[in-house]
Amino acid sequence: MTATPSARVAPVRRSTQAAAHKAAHKGQQTKAAIVDVALGMATHVGVEGLSIGALADAMHMSKSGVFAHFGSREELQISVVREYHNRFEEEVFLPALKKPRGLPRLRALFDNWMQRTSVEIDSGCIYISGAVEFDDRPGPVRDALVDTVMTWHAAMKRAIAQAKTEGHLNAAVDEDQTLFEIHGLILALHYEARFLKSPESIARAHRGFDHILARCGARD
Repeated sequence: MTATPSARVAPVRRSTQAAAHKAAHKGQQTKAAIVDVALGMATHVGVEGLSIGALADAMHMSKSGVFAHFGSREELQISVVREYHNRFEEEVFLPALKKPRGLPRLRALFDNWMQRTSVEIDSGCIYISGAVEFDDRPGPVRDALVDTVMTWHAAMKRAIAQAKTEGHLNAAVDEDQTLFEIHGLILALHYEARFLKSPESIARAHRGFDHILARCGARD
């Protein structure tokens, strides 16, 4: 029996679709690999220091090949910011959710944050370096940085509020002020450890957190 035209076309169409899917998957893998390398660079040279040329050399690709995955240097920078935030959530936020609501979760968030910060002392924190680079430069990259930092702040503030609800902190505790002081510890730690090379900075940050909780009437 002779196959009808539609019968002959169907396998060709499926083969074409499979090839397109495979190409798209490979493209996504390549883009993810570029972002991974770019993130490593950004921790040392900053988000603003990223260049298509340097990435092309590191990836053994042409500049046009790297550019094709993002369309602009700005989109590359935003992709790096988002990837940094995703990893921050995976290392700091998500593990803390396994702890009970209230003070245990708040402590876990800070401990995880400190653990990540202690590693970034040797490389750099994109949240902090990005704030220096883009504090007075409005645009999509600054917006992406602000959005990720505010998302993290919201999570910390929610943990403080839950600690109050659970009776682990005084009901009169100012959540915004407490968040401000905790964030201040991290900023001070980066300055003391990276710039001043103070060997006591990590221990002081931990004691500072304990002092904040004590003033808030912490009850485990």
